[in-house]
Amino acid sequence: MYERIYQAAQEKRTHISRFLRDLIAIKSTSSQEEQVIHRMKEEMDRCGYDEVMIDPMGNILGRIGNGKHILALDAHVDTVDVGNPENWSVDPFKGDERDGVIYGRGACDMKGALASIVYGGRIIKELGLEGDFTLYVVGSVQEEDCDGLCWQYIINEDRLRPELVVIAEPTNLGIYRGHRGRMEIEVRTQGISCHGSAPERGVNAVYKMAPIIEEIEKLNDRLTGEPFLGKGTVTISEIRSTSPSLCAVADSATIHLDRRLAATDTMESAVKEILDLPGVREADADVVVLDYVVPSWRGLTYPTKKYYPTWLLPESHPAMASGIRTYERLFGETPQVGRWVFSTNGVAAMGMHGIPCVGFGPGNEVYAHMATEQIPVEHLVKASAWYAAFPGVYLSTSQ
Repeated sequence: MYERIYQAAQEKRTHISRFLRDLIAIKSTSSQEEQVIHRMKEEMDRCGYDEVMIDPMGNILGRIGNGKHILALDAHVDTVDVGNPENWSVDPFKGDERDGVIYGRGACDMKGALASIVYGGRIIKELGLEGDFTLYVVGSVQEEDCDGLCWQYIINEDRLRPELVVIAEPTNLGIYRGHRGRMEIEVRTQGISCHGSAPERGVNAVYKMAPIIEEIEKLNDRLTGEPFLGKGTVTISEIRSTSPSLCAVADSATIHLDRRLAATDTMESAVKEILDLPGVREADADVVVLDYVVPSWRGLTYPTKKYYPTWLLPESHPAMASGIRTYERLFGETPQVGRWVFSTNGVAAMGMHGIPCVGFGPGNEVYAHMATEQIPVEHLVKASAWYAAFPGVYLSTSQ
């Protein structure tokens, strides 16, 4: 059976790569995904999905089967922007294919996975691999701006709660079991403005911020974690101030913190670490976890805190054994087991809602967001085969 699945994926090599090139050609930054969602619906309909729906937020969900066990394959449809076009040696929206590699914005992160999960579903249909499962192939929106928001909506509002979600972010065809969480925090100090020719008459908010900056750098060195996901980190990614003019003392200062969360960190513990800094207490500074309030391409706004919890699937979970076994049976070798450096939609599915997640995706994450973004066509083919075979292996392993 596994030879048949892999052969079916190989026979669809041209279809998968052509579909990916079509997806790359459609610019789809966060909240601007409408066209790529409709292109996905067209392909899912062509592939014979049992049902294809676009929810009120704008996520697309293709259903295969109607069995008892609800499983999901997730890939986000939005990408980051191009950045400086001069850094690209190819047209980022052409999907150039050279020597078995496809280049362009989203090739790796993660339109390649979109193409593969859609065709994994097609292989299930064509080979009659349906079992006692309902498989949802999900193209999710707004992930680049707010990872997990889409799955908060899917779980809370669409009322879809799978027993397992496969996160198809790039793993270089390894099996991944988690990643650190993250938060976006601002620290704000207030001052009293006055004319810049007599600064002693006021209180400079930037000077009040100065010791806090130094303390945050030292805090990063003290943060801990566990061996697999690694230690937490904190860094200042932006600093800004306000004043009535450039000839006046600053009356406010703000720093933006990128806080990466170890398995032992929580939102409360991370905030407390900042509040306990001597400079924060001395300045009576405000420490704020930011909110994300941005409409989707369908105009729906679904506010959330910019807190994205850590998640880590136990090594002993059946999904891990199933993922490894699927790979071994298809390709005759053992995959690498690892974890992502960056964050994924697993922050909502498992981090917030406790739904087990396992990672498997085509492409190497080192190319994500780069002007050299690329993906091997062979990865697309192998991933499609894995996505087609995995549900059956998981059901036989977990029961």
